Amino acid sequence: MSGARPEQAILTRDTDMSKTDATRAVIEGMVDGLNDHRIADIGEFFSEGFGWYGNRGCGTKTGLREFQENWQKPFQAAFSDKVCVDEARLYMGEWAAAFGRQEAVHSGPFMGIAATGKRVEIRYMDFWKVVDGKIVDNWVMVDFPHVLAQLGHDVFAGEGWEAFDRGEKTPPAP
Repeated sequence: MSGARPEQAILTRDTDMSKTDATRAVIEGMVDGLNDHRIADIGEFFSEGFGWYGNRGCGTKTGLREFQENWQKPFQAAFSDKVCVDEARLYMGEWAAAFGRQEAVHSGPFMGIAATGKRVEIRYMDFWKVVDGKIVDNWVMVDFPHVLAQLGHDVFAGEGWEAFDRGEKTPPAP
């Protein structure tokens, strides 16, 4: 890229590294709360007006109530016997990140697919900002195409780039 480059990492530039341990405590407690399927009292970990920013299919939630009503409840209705397994967590001042998977049973409607009873893996990445002991922002990437594939629905209609990896198609080149 020639010329001026966009400014990078603006949100984390001035993080207070002395807050790393406090951030870790909030995130660890919150993950335990989600694994305990808490909804009504999950506000212990989230600020009332926090922002939850999901990828396409997940949506964006503004505030604790929208998170509870439009994410937690539908997710728990679709997937039971759910456990969250963070495979890695990183902490830096007021910031934390994780990636991992949830293992669950598809026990209710999900993206128009009726319950199948299949055990599925739901891969995700989360990035959180914690201020004064509460999560104020949460960026989320949930691999819904992977979940749908496990339920027999290919959202890419055979055009996913995995076909390049398997040698079934030749990738285009610039």
